[in-house]
Amino acid sequence: MSTLVKRLILILLVGLGWLPQGFARDNSLLARVTVYWAGGGHGADRYTRQHKSATGLRLQQGHCAVDPRRIPYGSRVVLPDGTALSAVDTGSAVRSRKAARRSGRTNYERNAIVIDKFFETKGQALAWASSNPPFINVKVVQSNVATVAKPNITNSQPIALNPATATTKAAAASPTGGVIRNPLGRLGR
Repeated sequence: MSTLVKRLILILLVGLGWLPQGFARDNSLLARVTVYWAGGGHGADRYTRQHKSATGLRLQQGHCAVDPRRIPYGSRVVLPDGTALSAVDTGSAVRSRKAARRSGRTNYERNAIVIDKFFETKGQALAWASSNPPFINVKVVQSNVATVAKPNITNSQPIALNPATATTKAAAASPTGGVIRNPLGRLGR
């Protein structure tokens, strides 16, 4: 065999070794999994006690709180034991990754995301927390649901209290410098 053929085979084998890593898009993340419950105490706030989530859904077993910047609402978070949680809630400690920053031993653990798993009672939550490791690799499966659009509160159109007069005032004020009265009563250009 010539050296050229040997080099081509070597390049092909090295390329095939890297191929699965390039195509396999693994959405697994290291997560610090904490627990919260609806029964009151330190693990619940006013909304949690009422079973209210950030998305408006009623909190129930199988829901979790996530940072929506990292894991979109509606996504499924799959734990290593096969349990699938639905991302429907958030919280300030989850977004700031407080639990990971405080309990992580390595830099990798301190930079982990935080997932807060919901339970109905404190006993269920503490039993799960004591029987599972604090840091685990989770798989995130994003839903195909479109994200909820944020409301546009900077709309430049006047608010019409009386539709008949608002259309004539809006037509009289030109966008090139006419005087427009905003809803707070101040003049603007």
